[in-house]
Amino acid sequence: MTVDAGTRRLRLRYELVGRAHAPVVLVAGGISAHRHIAANAVFGEKGWADGLVGSGRALDPARRRLLGFDFIGADGDLDVPIDTADQADAVALLLDALGIDCLHGYVGYSYGALVGQQLAIRHPQRLGRLVAVSGAHRPHPYASAWRALQRRAVALGQLQCAETHGLALARQFAMLSYRTPEEFGERFDAAPEVVNGRVRVAAEDYLDAAGAQYVARTRVDAYLRLSESIDLHRIDPAAVGVPTLVVAVEGDRLVPLSDLVSLVEGLGTRGSLRVLRSPYGHDAFLNETDRIDASLANALGLPGENA
Repeated sequence: MTVDAGTRRLRLRYELVGRAHAPVVLVAGGISAHRHIAANAVFGEKGWADGLVGSGRALDPARRRLLGFDFIGADGDLDVPIDTADQADAVALLLDALGIDCLHGYVGYSYGALVGQQLAIRHPQRLGRLVAVSGAHRPHPYASAWRALQRRAVALGQLQCAETHGLALARQFAMLSYRTPEEFGERFDAAPEVVNGRVRVAAEDYLDAAGAQYVARTRVDAYLRLSESIDLHRIDPAAVGVPTLVVAVEGDRLVPLSDLVSLVEGLGTRGSLRVLRSPYGHDAFLNETDRIDASLANALGLPGENA
């Protein structure tokens, strides 16, 4: 049962790895993340969060079972508004199917953090603790405006019968919002070049590659509906029913520190805040792996364990 689209039959795709009977931690990322968190003995290809998973890490498959899933709508087959509450309800159904009464923890980054908040409100008995990285209780209007323009880029491509070009352009816009001027200043300070009579700046190869990679793995409807889902997200922090660590990145242009401070204030005694400064902005979760791991170790530690 979805919030806006009535009853739907859906297929939930997941991956569960790690030592049998170990505590289960669900890890969910941004809208382009998926069920394959990291390379493992069964599926050797690189995952979306390889740097956070491994021996000695807080997300160590020798000490934890790691659960990843594909967001509903990620396959592009659900062309209706999707609420983060729908995703949380899907997680609860997945836990039922797997016979998991309660997660040891839920680690959510970006969109995954929003889904985790909803899970902690709608199904608080299903998780012991929540780590929410770069995800607030509501979208900032500036970030929503960014995403609205990205969706318009896709719509313009569709009008020109070139929707993949529109999607690639949307992804390129998104990369600017994920990262920071400091990083671009360090990486792309070379002088522009004239190529075939046109000026080409240093960052364009990077942006072109980002767009092409995204188009190769993402369906247009999946992108549009999950992008919208971020902007639909609204929760009352006081309703979150589990201990929650909020990790904020100073310099994140999409999720400002002030919004995450407000989230923690609303959580009351259940909330705590960790602030990182990183040139990677919203993408710090994927790049500042040692610092993120330290936060996860503190939040996910087990009795008698030196995490």
